[in-house]
Amino acid sequence: MALGENHSKEKKHIALHVNGEKVEADIESRITLAEFLREELRLTGTKVGCNRAECGSCTVILDGEPVYSCSTLAVEAAGTEILTIEGLANNANLHPLQDAFIEHDALQCGYCTPGMLMALKALLDKNPRPQESDIRDAIDGNFCRCGSYSNIINATLDASRELPGKNRSNHGGK
Repeated sequence: MALGENHSKEKKHIALHVNGEKVEADIESRITLAEFLREELRLTGTKVGCNRAECGSCTVILDGEPVYSCSTLAVEAAGTEILTIEGLANNANLHPLQDAFIEHDALQCGYCTPGMLMALKALLDKNPRPQESDIRDAIDGNFCRCGSYSNIINATLDASRELPGKNRSNHGGK
């Protein structure tokens, strides 16, 4: 047996909440959160672009914070709350960010869109009235190959107007 061969096949039991649902599974300790979501739970909205934590397309929200799911082990997520793109809409109603992305054509090829939306959802949860600079900071680790950044920023500013919060005029330009 090669060194480490048996170790990679060890199963660990994890329990967590994904999109509000309790999930329990026995998984190999080496699989990433992205692999767990996509392959075990069949939540394929989370995209894996670079698989090196550089593009942000795999961003999910873990206990209120945006994380790259391709570089987070699933066992590290045990006991946490995970929100994926599939959990963003409320029943048949899209989240205001999703509506604004459609309205502003902020999704070209769409590959970065789930990660962008999740990074921006995390921002708006903490800061419902962001400035343009706040939005730029929030998506700094998310790469849009189509270059839709100005549409993404405008969509986020519009969505923030639809969310409850203080100081509705604090948008910092378009």
